[in-house]
Formats: sequence, structure tokens, C-alpha cells
Amino acid sequence: MPPASTRSASNLDDDDYPAYTMGRAAEMLGTTPAFLRTLGEHRLITPLRSEGGHRRYSRYQLRIAARARELVDQGTPIEAACRIVILEDQLEEAQRINEQLRAQGGRPQPNTSA
Repeated sequence: MPPASTRSASNLDDDDYPAYTMGRAAEMLGTTPAFLRTLGEHRLITPLRSEGGHRRYSRYQLRIAARARELVDQGTPIEAACRIVILEDQLEEAQRINEQLRAQGGRPQPNTSA
């Protein structure tokens, strides 16, 4: 196991490291803890739990929550906002995979299981 100083320094660069408490996350997003709990209820983000059972959020999760808040602020119902953000995230991942395949000279195979 690396020394503690090495581990903590690498956590600073880790977008998935659960560094933020619910209160701090809500403050950073300009929202309420209830909004973050609602996003969890709709399975948009699932915070990790500290040893004491407190929710902890990563930078990646905060970006997702910020996008959902943006949509809600524009009048989108929270259920729809969560679904939109999930679909946007899936599309971004699919585009990233396609780009990797193109760079490797591979071609995605058509889905014939329909």
C-alpha cells in the first residue's frame, strides 16, 4: 500500500473520490441537501457513505447534479431532468468508445440481436 501522503495526493486528481459532504456539495451547487437526496432517489447519483453513514459526493457526481439543477431551473420536472442527464451521459460514453474504435482502425459491429 502506498504511503498516506501519496494516496491523498492521488485522490486530489480522482474525479470519483468521494471528497464532499452533503452540506458542502449543496453549498457548491447552490442548492439544498433535499435536492441531492432527491437525485439519489431518482438514481441519478448514488453517493458513497462515510464510516459514520454520511453521504459523500465526488466531483463527477457534482457535475452530474449541476447539470440536473440547470435543467430543473429551466422548468424541467426533476424526473425528466434525471432521465435527460442519464441519456446525455450514455451518449457521451458511446461517442467516446466510437472515437477510440475509429482511432484503432476498428469498426463497430451492427447490433443484430433485435
